[in-house]
Amino acid sequence: MDRLESMAAFVATVEDGGFSAAARRTRMPLATISRKVSDLENLLGVRLINRSARGISLTESGQSYYPECRRLLDELAEAERAASGEYRAPRGELVITAPIVFGRMHLLPIVVDFLRAYPEVEISLRLTDEIVHLGDEQVDLAVRISRLPDSSMVATKIADIRHVVCASPTYLAERGTPLHPGDLASHDCVSGKLLATPDTWPFRIGKAIRSFPIRRRLAATTAEAVIEAAIAGAGLTRALCYQVVEAEKQGRLVTVLRAFEPEPTPLSLVHSSARLVPLKLRAFLDFAVPRLKQRLAD
Repeated sequence: MDRLESMAAFVATVEDGGFSAAARRTRMPLATISRKVSDLENLLGVRLINRSARGISLTESGQSYYPECRRLLDELAEAERAASGEYRAPRGELVITAPIVFGRMHLLPIVVDFLRAYPEVEISLRLTDEIVHLGDEQVDLAVRISRLPDSSMVATKIADIRHVVCASPTYLAERGTPLHPGDLASHDCVSGKLLATPDTWPFRIGKAIRSFPIRRRLAATTAEAVIEAAIAGAGLTRALCYQVVEAEKQGRLVTVLRAFEPEPTPLSLVHSSARLVPLKLRAFLDFAVPRLKQRLAD
């Protein structure tokens, strides 16, 4: 039995919430994942995971063993990176994830400049509007536009991002400009989510945040499609300020309801709080943070 592989299978099963999910992420056969966990239980002489038709749950032994198992695997990974020289010079692959529009507009130009400055580093840039979990997907750095919960992750704040409501000048000329969030119910709206139920958008009324219903006429799965539809006159849309700044400068979109915007949302760079930060990651943070702050300030 390969104890480390069995420990990795156990950790993957716990973190992914089941054997099937762990098998998909690790690209190992389901039977292999299950067998390795069983081998580990036999070695320890205790049951770590309760298995049932409804899913899995950790036993008391599993609850105490999991964090130690996770720690040992993390320390091994750090030792391997140190042995390969990853902590002595910026080299190797750096995996970064970011929202699609932000990645294209702001992160990609910085990545290209960074690669010119650090020829021994390769970057895998994963642009997606879905939340990617750093540990599960082996991601080194993530751009997060949200209020971050307390966790073991390290976050570097870059900027505050406003949520704005906007429409094309043509639409506003034809349908009028909403003066209060309650007016949205009589306007056409373009939403960035494909939902079965009517959308609501949050606004600040006095010191409180209230959700107001919108009349959704069009929904799309990407922010870029939603913004293009708004530019074309399909209706009002709600977007992040950096997503529409160029269209506003060009006069293709106009922001409305500014007085009712909720508090801005922090944009941060987030990475693991591992004791040793690889030089490739430290070099990228030192390179990217001031440039991102400058771009967003502009």
